[in-house]
Amino acid sequence: MTDPIADFLTRIRNAQLAKQTEVMVPYSKFKYALAQLLEREGWLTGIAVQDGQKTIKILIKYDQGQPIMQSIRRVSKPGRRVYHPFDKIPRAKNGFGMSVISTSKGLMSDAQARKAHLGGEIVCEIA
Repeated sequence: MTDPIADFLTRIRNAQLAKQTEVMVPYSKFKYALAQLLEREGWLTGIAVQDGQKTIKILIKYDQGQPIMQSIRRVSKPGRRVYHPFDKIPRAKNGFGMSVISTSKGLMSDAQARKAHLGGEIVCEIA
């Protein structure tokens, strides 16, 4: 697997299309931090580490049968990294979505990065 973050996002996207309430993904510190950020921002219902930190159980959030996340897109890829300073961080779906930024202070939403005046790598966009 060349891009484990894209695999993480694809597993969530596929689980939503299959109307599943939970999905299991392989554990890594980055994926766990990304899942925590998505839960904190209200895109996921809950997360839990299973089997002695081998997998992460992600509970997907739905609203009246429709998934909260309508689109999940990987922006920065292994072949093309995308970096922006804090004042040029793009707004996902004109502010209705969220970009995940990897900064020197850890993973942040686009709003948090702008407020902290931190730029970084644009990991993904969620709307």
